[in-house]
Amino acid sequence: MVSKKQTTDPFVTWFRDASPYIHAHRGRTFVVCFGGEAVADRCFPNLIHDLAILQGLGIRLVLVHGARPQIEERLQTRGAKMQYIDGLRVTDDTALACVKEAAGAVRVEIEALLSMGLSNSPMAGARIRAASGNFVTAKPIGVRNGTDYGHTGEVRRVDSAAIEQRLETGAIAIIPPIGYSPTGEVFNLSAADVAASVAIALGADKLISLVEGKGLTDSRGRLITNVVPRDVDAILSRRKRLPEDICQHLRAAVTACRSGVNRIHLLDRKGDGALLQELFTRDGSGTLITAEPYEETRTATIDDIGGLLELLTPLETEGVLVRRSRELLETEIKRFTLMERDGMAIACAALYPYAKEGMAELACVVVHPDYRDGGRGDRLLEQMETTARAQGIRQLFLLTTHTAHWFRERGFVTADLKSLPIKRRQLYNYRRNSKVLIKQLSGS
Repeated sequence: MVSKKQTTDPFVTWFRDASPYIHAHRGRTFVVCFGGEAVADRCFPNLIHDLAILQGLGIRLVLVHGARPQIEERLQTRGAKMQYIDGLRVTDDTALACVKEAAGAVRVEIEALLSMGLSNSPMAGARIRAASGNFVTAKPIGVRNGTDYGHTGEVRRVDSAAIEQRLETGAIAIIPPIGYSPTGEVFNLSAADVAASVAIALGADKLISLVEGKGLTDSRGRLITNVVPRDVDAILSRRKRLPEDICQHLRAAVTACRSGVNRIHLLDRKGDGALLQELFTRDGSGTLITAEPYEETRTATIDDIGGLLELLTPLETEGVLVRRSRELLETEIKRFTLMERDGMAIACAALYPYAKEGMAELACVVVHPDYRDGGRGDRLLEQMETTARAQGIRQLFLLTTHTAHWFRERGFVTADLKSLPIKRRQLYNYRRNSKVLIKQLSGS
């Protein structure tokens, strides 16, 4: 078998790295939401091509589209405009007529692109069927604070059985931002709310929102890669200048996440291939919202032996670490703390206490090469120090041949071998000639 290091073709490497995600996503249900801005963009066919790839890989797709620019264009030709009060749209009779026209036109555009089959295009041989219908029952928002919002509505019910029926036939379901009432009325809905409601009703595996702009960023403009609902709540309450588009999708994401949708993704819809990068690479391209942390630090278990070996073996081969057998790892597994990202072990460390001396050895501090620039080593060290203090440890020590400088920068000082507990001194390997470093734990 050819190892990854021997592979020179980046395409082959990428395909192999993507294969776990191809297997994981097959047969899953994804709800993908995008605005009318995406449809109007000249690069929209690229997104359709990517969606066709997903469908070809066995992913069940529901597309929820918006139509804001198309609606506004039609309003402008009538000399009217959409009115917003307290962040909500007011849909009068004229606006509703424009909503119907625009939603229909957008749906036809999507269906036309899904029907492509040119031999020299990514759609060659796709033969995709599209299905739309009156899947969403809606109700009016009504009068709020004295304002009658007219034909603006909110989702009342989603006919999940009808959507499932379409998906079972291999079709892609297309759902517009429109809802219908039992009395035959039509309501203008938020695409983000429709997408969240559909994802909840279907028990979808993912809700993916393609948003305007970079997506969710911090105060310095850096992309926030993963958050949990409580973090989103704090962001929404603290940052009043977030674009309304982002706020709508964040609120919908939190609702979906707390209602059982395991993963919600916010992606920059202008990023060519962002959807594929998010779904088929470990680090993705956007913001992931999950009920539980996407990356967590925890005590290792026997099931983590394989992941630990992948982390430790390269450094053991290079002589940076002392070799540990699988059997030894199994007996010492509870000593290890593991940092895990989407099921992959990306960092670890072990703690061996000498309670009588109030000391503990810090060992096997390893961060995967792909994740060494994110401050994970510092977070892992902080976690190990916290664990040591909880056990009454006053001093941490370690033996190293390659990384003394890194630890000295973090408060460790060079010490004599005689400073170590007697039992540890007796195990010292003079051939390795490791340096001894000790750190006094504050608050101990």
